Parts: sequence; C-alpha cells; structure tokens
Amino acid sequence: MAQRLTDHPDRFALAAEVHARPPVELQTPSRASYVAVLVAPEDRVAELAHLIALCARYAVSPPVEGATHFNAKVGQVLLKWERHSEFSGYTFFIPNLSPTPFSDPAAGYLPDGWLDGIPGLRIVAAHAKLIAGGGPLSDAELEIAFAGNAAVGADIGEGVGVAYTDFKIHNDGYSRFVMINRNLSPGQAGRMLQRLFEIEAYRMLALLALPIARSQAPQALSVERALAEVTDSISTGSGGDEAQLTELIKLAAEVESALAFSQFRFGASRAYYELVTTRIGELRERRLPGVQTINEFMTRRLAPAVATSATVSQRLRDLSERIAQTSSLLSTRVDIVREKQNQALLASMERRARLQLRLQQTVEGLSIAAITYYVVGIVGYGAKALQSAGLRVQPDIAVGIAIPVVVILVAYALRRTRRKLMSAEKASKEASHGDD
Repeated sequence: MAQRLTDHPDRFALAAEVHARPPVELQTPSRASYVAVLVAPEDRVAELAHLIALCARYAVSPPVEGATHFNAKVGQVLLKWERHSEFSGYTFFIPNLSPTPFSDPAAGYLPDGWLDGIPGLRIVAAHAKLIAGGGPLSDAELEIAFAGNAAVGADIGEGVGVAYTDFKIHNDGYSRFVMINRNLSPGQAGRMLQRLFEIEAYRMLALLALPIARSQAPQALSVERALAEVTDSISTGSGGDEAQLTELIKLAAEVESALAFSQFRFGASRAYYELVTTRIGELRERRLPGVQTINEFMTRRLAPAVATSATVSQRLRDLSERIAQTSSLLSTRVDIVREKQNQALLASMERRARLQLRLQQTVEGLSIAAITYYVVGIVGYGAKALQSAGLRVQPDIAVGIAIPVVVILVAYALRRTRRKLMSAEKASKEASHGDD
C-alpha cells in the first residue's frame, strides 16, 4: 500500500496568510477613525482582554487566543483590529457623515473610556471621511477640512478616487484624511482608506529612529575625535601602550553600547520606510493641479529623516570597524615590542647558560683536583703504612705514580657521568616533542 503524502505542519497557516487582514467593504458616505498603539510584549495579554471585554459588552464573539486580526460590529461601530510585530491598529467605521467635517468621528461612538484604556502608547490617531463626488475639493473646502493647513493629495486608483491629508495633528489629537469616491467599489474604498492609514502609521514608526539618531550623532562625533587622537598617538609613538589600549576599550564600549541600543530601531526605520513607499505606490497617484502629491511630500519630508537615521547607523558601524582596526594595529605593535623583549630575554638566558657552563667546567676542574688530592693522600698514607710494616715502599714515589693515574680515572668518571646526564636529558626532550 502506497504511503499517504503528509502535509507540512504550517501549510494551511501559510496558505491563509495571504488572505489575512482583508479590507472592510466601505459604503459611501462613511466615517472612520484609526488608532495605532505601540504594545509591549508583556501587555499583549491585557490588550486581548481589553478587546474581549468590549465584545462581551455587545454580546459579540471575541477573537480567539493567538489571533492577529479581528472584525466585529460593536453597537453602531464596525471594529477592525490588527496585531503587528510591535504595534496594534484599531480602525472604527460608521456610515454617513457628520453635520460639520470631523465633528462627530467614528471613535466617539465607542463606550466612554474604552479607547483610552487600550494598553500601550498611542503613536497614530486619525479621522477620515469618505464622500461621493466628482472633481477635486476647492481651496475653501480644503481650508475648512484641514483647518487652514496646506493639504497634499492626488487622484488615486488611476482616477477612480481622490485622497487628501495634511499630515498634521489637530487640536483633538487626530490627523485627518478626506477621500472622494468617484468610481470606487466598496472593496476598493476600504483598501484605499486602509492604505492611507497604514502610510500614516508606518511614517510615524519610521520616524521613531530620528530622536535616537539626533541624540547619538554628537556621541559619534566625540568618539570619532577621540579615536583620531589615539590613532595619531599610535602613529607618532607618543603615549603608553597601556593607556592607549584603555582608551580604545572605552571607545569600543561606548560604540557597542550605542549600537546595541539603536540598531533594532534603525533597522525597523528602514523597513517601515520601505512599507511607506510600497503603500504610496499602491495608491497609483496622479497629480492634481496645484496640490503636492503624497509621494512628493514623503520624498521631501520623510526621506531626509530616514536618511539621517541611516547615516548615524552607518557611522556607528564604521566606528566599530575602525576601532577594531586600530586595536589590531596597537596589538601588532605590542606584539613586536613583546617579541623584541622575548628575544632579549632569550639572549640573556643564553649568556647565562654559557656562563654557567664555564663555571661548571671550572668547578669540574677544581673537583678533579680536590678528588685527586684526597685520593692521593689516602695512597700516601697507605704507602707509609706499608713502609712501617717493613716493606720496601717509598711513599713519595708511590704518591707521584698515583697522581696521574688518579687524575685520569677521576676525569674519565666525571665525563662519563656528564654524558649520561646529557643523554637522559636529550631523551626526555625527544619524548616530550613526541607527545606534542
């Protein structure tokens, strides 16, 4: 029987991912409010509990555990919730328009205090209205909608709609969007409004790196100057190696600390900026007379800020590499000095060894003389004893004959002993080299 083909454990989850977070089909006219909140990992449970409490209030089925998006009708408001890597987005929709622009937003139909009780830090808040119409708004209408601020906008969807915003936070703490439906389907209207909200969210998230870059730029400049001074002292040979190494370690610690603190934010800034440009491209803008497009606004205002963050990030990485190179250069110089010291030490040890050998040879000669003296003395005493016993022995002659014989025998014995010791030492060294 053939073995049954087994699905990858993530097959269905990955297949469903491309269909996740579908846009809301938005009828015209409508109002919408959007809030993006930075949520710490430890607050995720509280965030879900806060959302479940809202669902319970209106007897709505809550999101399941582990959900990353959720749509539900809570009272008069259609709620859309999306969880992202470091933030969550809440969008609220309600049909029809308010009597005056942005006077009765969709977020105002939520229970009192619920929106303010969302765990986390609010990074984006925006109101939007979708109206029917044909041509672009007049200058007077733009002035009323955006409280006199200069608006940016364009035809979107290659002319099926128009979008305006001023990218300003108004007195109520919300920015504003106006979208005109020329020939947008409900699905297109929902997608376009979602892209406008995402552009605002990703713009703000990309800018989170800017305060860090501004605070670290002076520190990077200070480290660059200090590194230049250390490098100059190394090249001129002034200053002690130990002091220079201590300064390099201090600079390296400062740079690595800055990198550890900022690199995630700088990397996220680049990623969010790419998302901004992607969402703007999906709008398929066409220029309106006398109005700056969203793409032009971002190119002139957001791109320099992101470039500043990228520049500081690169400066810190370059500083880290330069400090490492300077440390390597100093280590090379220290190694050369140490090698010279080792050579001088070896030369000194060699001189001491030669001196010790000469001293040993001198001592050996004295030892031969001393041993010969004592042995010959014993021979002399023996000859005298024999003479006293009546034998015809001349002590002086016996001593004279014994001297060269004893000298030769003692010298031979000492040399043989030295050779045995040298042979044993050589064998020991060869055995140690063999083990290595």
